[in-house]
Amino acid sequence: MDGDLFLIFAFILLAGIIILTFANVTHRRANAHEEKMAELRARKAEAESGGGIAAADHRKLEERIRVLERIATDSNHALASQIEELRDLQEIEDRTAPQEYTQ
Repeated sequence: MDGDLFLIFAFILLAGIIILTFANVTHRRANAHEEKMAELRARKAEAESGGGIAAADHRKLEERIRVLERIATDSNHALASQIEELRDLQEIEDRTAPQEYTQ
């Protein structure tokens, strides 16, 4: 009877060790997954709030890219004259602007 009792006790102890080890590993993996998900949510929120470039800067860059694309693809001489007119307007604005604004 003592041998059977010892085998039952050893079986229960071994099963408990295996179950607790499996539960510990599973718990650690679940925690690591939750931390990774929290980090990804934080990155997503930062990206949605415009954490990098401000919206106004983004629009300015898009506008410049459109102009450059138009310049690169348009072989019309009217575009060249429009660019020269814009340069002339910029020079006029620079000359007529008050000194405190130009600095």
